[in-house]
Amino acid sequence: MSAVTRVLVIEDNPQLSHAYKAIFEFIDQDACVADSKQWQVALEKGKPFDTVVIGQCAEDVAEAMLKAFKEQDIQLPVLRLVEKQTPAMKANANHDRGEGSLAFVELPLKYMQLSDALHHAMVYRLGRNSARDSRSPELFRSLVGNSRSITKIRTLVAQVADSEATVLILGESGTGKEVVARNLHYHSKRRNKPFVPVNCGAIPGELLESELFGHEKGAFTGAISARQGRFELAEGGTLFLDEIGDMSLHMQVKLLRVLQERTFERVGSNKSIRADVRIIAATHRNLEELIRDGKFREDLFYRLNVFPIEMPPLRDRLEDIPLLVNELIARLEAERRGSVRLTPAAIMSLCQYRWAGNVRELANLVERLVIIYPYGVVDLTDLPEKFKPQPTKIQTSPEDTLRVTLRNTEAAPQIFEQTPSTPRLPREGLDLKEHLNTLEFSLIKQALDDAGGVVAHAAKRLKMRRTTLVEKLRKYGLTRGTDERL
Repeated sequence: MSAVTRVLVIEDNPQLSHAYKAIFEFIDQDACVADSKQWQVALEKGKPFDTVVIGQCAEDVAEAMLKAFKEQDIQLPVLRLVEKQTPAMKANANHDRGEGSLAFVELPLKYMQLSDALHHAMVYRLGRNSARDSRSPELFRSLVGNSRSITKIRTLVAQVADSEATVLILGESGTGKEVVARNLHYHSKRRNKPFVPVNCGAIPGELLESELFGHEKGAFTGAISARQGRFELAEGGTLFLDEIGDMSLHMQVKLLRVLQERTFERVGSNKSIRADVRIIAATHRNLEELIRDGKFREDLFYRLNVFPIEMPPLRDRLEDIPLLVNELIARLEAERRGSVRLTPAAIMSLCQYRWAGNVRELANLVERLVIIYPYGVVDLTDLPEKFKPQPTKIQTSPEDTLRVTLRNTEAAPQIFEQTPSTPRLPREGLDLKEHLNTLEFSLIKQALDDAGGVVAHAAKRLKMRRTTLVEKLRKYGLTRGTDERL
């Protein structure tokens, strides 16, 4: 699990109590063990618990405990450990999935099932406390991360947010340019005034003037009444001009005048209106190239480019992906739209993808996984094919093949072609540490699957000591138990 939580394990069998405590502590849960007679005492002592686990005890005693939880309004998620789930249990567990407080886990314990159940419990707790997070949902996304590039962006935002300087945000589509604009507005003196976005590329040129400056009644065909433009709507606040590079030259002249004079006129009027608006512009296009091509005014560029901020593409900040995934999932949980959990192998695979669509593509993937695997655990094999690591193709030359063939001819009577066993380094290079970790994780997982979860057998298949494998299991958070099963 991603965070340490407190778990109360209710178990009448002393040997199993000791085993369960070791298992939960191994997966980084703070476990407290009590029997069915002392659980209330444990519940009242110390810090509150996050989850209750009911193990081996009489059925009537378990039912009595559940009834007591309800009567005392103890809103804790409960996991029941059972030998085998009956259809009635499954129906109960699937009812209001993600919202219900009771789930069943079959024995013997397996890591994925236990981790999945604890994840459901966490979602249940977050769902009950979703009001805790009052941030605007637009404020988080692309500014989450610890990479050097995103840390620099946060520093720039902090420096310029409370000034009146015009900001030009550059970057590829999907990198979060509007997120930066909203953060600039939110942390400025204008935060209590409107934030008005306009996509200059989505509005036809002949309508953009009316959209920005408004119009008077009868100014053109169809103008049956006067209408305020975006500049008036943003009075005292911030006007965000997205995709400014798609604005026509005619409109660029009019916008330049507003930036210079701080006044404008509605279409069909000669009355000047004062504009107390901060301008933030953004584009994914190279404005300097557009200037050379005569498609963007150089004087407007310098008016806009007072304080440039360039958003990095996601492929240049891959180390931020785990944090972004967690934040995206937390948002979906807070909005009660579902949840999902990704294994380390799945996260590692996402860190190797190139992300042409940047953070927007990552957000779409997380939402898709929530729909396909609601409240489940997504492993590497569950990812869509394009997000799985592609096998490195071994490139050989005719000289390599000839040399290997001749060498084998001398060593053995048969003649056959071989390819070099060492793969070629991809042209674009690779992160060797991540590549080797991914390979090691995959082979360990296969060995565990083949060995039915028995650590000793898996270690034998991998030709390593059992203690060495246990350390690697701890490293990757895979599986282990007191009887070598989990």
